[in-house]
Amino acid sequence: MRHNKDKRKLSRSASHRKALLMNLSREVINHERIKTTQAKAKAVKPEVEKLITLGKRGDLHARRQALAALGQDKFIVYKLFEEVAPRYVDRPGGYTRILKLGPRPSDATEMVYLELV
Repeated sequence: MRHNKDKRKLSRSASHRKALLMNLSREVINHERIKTTQAKAKAVKPEVEKLITLGKRGDLHARRQALAALGQDKFIVYKLFEEVAPRYVDRPGGYTRILKLGPRPSDATEMVYLELV
């Protein structure tokens, strides 16, 4: 039974899912707003929130944890720690929002914007 198992599988293998969440997290931090499916947005939202919390901490260990989560991309980690995280110093959480856009014409999948608040 999957009681209290809150991670979404997204019909992918573990390695594919990890790569997908890593890439989506990078794109949200880099562009600050991405258009994706609702399922993917709901899956990546907690990951981005945790990364911003690491950025608010700002110490060396947090930086190394962010590097591990974002795939050794130093530019993205720099942007997270120096530009994105300082905006949310006084905010206790809820750094992202999901805005619904309606169904995609081709397959009627619910599309959303995932953006930083």
